[in-house]
Amino acid sequence: MKSENLRGNEPEIVYSHSVKAGRRIYYIDVRKDRNADLFICITESKRTASEAEVAPTFEKHKVFLYKEDFAHFLEGLQNAIGYIKQQVGDIEDRQEWNAAAEKPVMEPLESEDEARLEHPKRRGLFGYFK
Repeated sequence: MKSENLRGNEPEIVYSHSVKAGRRIYYIDVRKDRNADLFICITESKRTASEAEVAPTFEKHKVFLYKEDFAHFLEGLQNAIGYIKQQVGDIEDRQEWNAAAEKPVMEPLESEDEARLEHPKRRGLFGYFK
């Protein structure tokens, strides 16, 4: 018996991790397609500012990454990060965004979905590149 997905034909999310980065949130989801193959969906969500709107709106962009492309993607990402480090030096740790003050606040972030998913705390996608 197939597990029903509340969103119709959209692949089931079997693992999710969110990364807050200023005004953006990145969702890194592991999804299962109808053939039971796993793949990664990275979604960037950015709140669009409009005072005329009653409810906030979000601009979203998605990247789908399939297992046969993991090694090449990781290599390309490491090369791009290495290039940036060469150009600007050390990259600062991420900072929590304080929207009211419009300034970053230097406090460590905690994973909100850690308890919900019962996974050990992870350092996020970029924690693997240090």
